[in-house]
Amino acid sequence: MDQPKSELDGWVEELLKINDENEKMTEKQIKIISAAIEIFSEKGYAASSTSEIAQKAGVAEGTIFRHYKTKKDLLISVVAPTMSKLIAPFVLKGFGDVMNTHYASFEDFTRAMIMNRIDFVKKNLPVIKILLQEIPFQPELKEQFLKNVGSKVLERLMVIVERYQKEGVIVDLPPQTVIRLTGSAILGFLAVRYIMLPEHSWDDEQEIEHTIRFIMYGLSS
Repeated sequence: MDQPKSELDGWVEELLKINDENEKMTEKQIKIISAAIEIFSEKGYAASSTSEIAQKAGVAEGTIFRHYKTKKDLLISVVAPTMSKLIAPFVLKGFGDVMNTHYASFEDFTRAMIMNRIDFVKKNLPVIKILLQEIPFQPELKEQFLKNVGSKVLERLMVIVERYQKEGVIVDLPPQTVIRLTGSAILGFLAVRYIMLPEHSWDDEQEIEHTIRFIMYGLSS
């Protein structure tokens, strides 16, 4: 009987669709990538071993080293580009509906953005956990993420913030500052909610509204 597909199986299918023909990977390479993503997500890069990855992938440890010289090579040369290729289109595609809609207020835009990102986090949690864990310590991973994701999203958000500023609905701070403060509040909520304390009894609707109120009015009474 066929086993139900896991979330990572879906990622592998997307990888095969996104990769160019000359970049297609063997079945063993795909199994190694899937296993590496899962183990790096669960244990972190430093606490993971190639023997664990090999066991999870159902291959000999020597097979990993035939394709990738070191564990870091596996992270940087394979997992990072895979994440960039998968996340960049998903971020921009999933975010596109929000960024292409003109909301009457910045508050409405922020609410739509939070709801959109909640759905994104739920679907891509294993890889998001790796990014959060490793970006501060892996310059190559940080560079790829900023190049493939960060800069593209920032460009779109700058236009949106400047539009709301011209309409007089938000303060005339530097657009980068508005994005940083807004993004910090949203990312902080998502990180605590889905990564640090997912088992907590959350009232999501209330927490979303508290986050929006903080973004719009700060801590003033």
